[in-house]
Amino acid sequence: MRSHESEVESEAEDASAGEALPGALPEELRAELVAFRRDLHMHPELGGQEFRTTAALKARLERAGLEPRVLDTGTGLICDIGTDPSAPRPGSPAPGAADADGARPMLALRADIDGLPIPDTKTVGYRSTIPDRAHACGHDVHTTVVLGAGLILAGLARAGRLPHPVRLIFQPAEEVLPGGATDAIDCGVLKGVGRILAVHCDPRVDVGRIGLRTGAITSACDRLEIELRGPGGHTARPHLTTDLVTATARVAVDVPSLLSRRVDSRGGMAVTWGRLRTGHTCNVIPQVAELAGTVRCLDLSVWRTAPEMLQAAVEEVAALYGATAQTQYFRGVPPVVNEASMVQLLHDAMAARRGPHAVEDTDQSLGGEDFSWYLEEVPGAMARLGVREIGDTARRDLHRGDFDVDERAIQVGVELFTAAALLDRNPV
Repeated sequence: MRSHESEVESEAEDASAGEALPGALPEELRAELVAFRRDLHMHPELGGQEFRTTAALKARLERAGLEPRVLDTGTGLICDIGTDPSAPRPGSPAPGAADADGARPMLALRADIDGLPIPDTKTVGYRSTIPDRAHACGHDVHTTVVLGAGLILAGLARAGRLPHPVRLIFQPAEEVLPGGATDAIDCGVLKGVGRILAVHCDPRVDVGRIGLRTGAITSACDRLEIELRGPGGHTARPHLTTDLVTATARVAVDVPSLLSRRVDSRGGMAVTWGRLRTGHTCNVIPQVAELAGTVRCLDLSVWRTAPEMLQAAVEEVAALYGATAQTQYFRGVPPVVNEASMVQLLHDAMAARRGPHAVEDTDQSLGGEDFSWYLEEVPGAMARLGVREIGDTARRDLHRGDFDVDERAIQVGVELFTAAALLDRNPV
């Protein structure tokens, strides 16, 4: 019987035997990347505060002879690889020749670099050294994977073996709605980019494997706050007042039910309340009530119309009880909608490195991810990167203080991205 350690390693060896793709991860670099990830894990930084992380990435990329550029936001950076027009490329008719369409739109590899405001509860040597801060969503792994792929691709570019330019995007503030992706896009990170890829750690997928899905792979996540008003009065005479407590309760109950009859059920709209606040004493009908919650949508077209539908439903129910309603709707993120050809590229890349058995289907998540904002601009796809230790049967999840990964996932992610860059010979 093979050991746990040998299962992932032998799969990689079996898949790569006789393969033509260059870009294998040297053992020395693999060890360096594990150490880099652990350093990030020990020093998590919240969204917009990732100065140490940004500096560490910039220093390592510069050591590789690259020219990273810090974003105007002050944290996060981008780094282009293979943009020298005089460098030879596979299949180019001559050094420096342009592609058939006269341009070389870049393939972007995106990582998010921020941590979460929760304590790290693990007992490991690389536990967070910052109180109430943790990389509990795997962003340290995403960052290390893109860095490692960039270092490999830089060497291939110097050797004339990179077919098209690649941009590394290290994005801040993914955990801060509506997500740092919007600020990064405003900083021009997609200028010259034709398509984009990303991974997200998945503790439900074994290390050595990835999960793929064409179409929506995450959900939209927005929030709303509702203020209801009425004249109020004595509880002995509710017929002379607007019974605001009852009105608010009916909004909380009836609005989700009403929307379920106005939205195609395949759109998966779910309104869930997290806060209801009104009144100060038992015998006074209040004049103001507050209701707040989240709106999640599985379908992008439903998400686009959600604010108008929700406001109309709230006003309709409130009016039945004589209350006025003011709704504030805060956009979070749309669903991540994977484009079919980019999913196929990820599939082919993983199959080339580790075999088709290393790819599995994945379900649509109800979580949100601001990678979706990039896909509003250019086609792309996100893969779920397996980080579960083989044989681990415990139920684990993201955004928990005990979250950790099987660090062999770093090598898998690097292999996936390098293979995708090498196989990506038909830019959109």
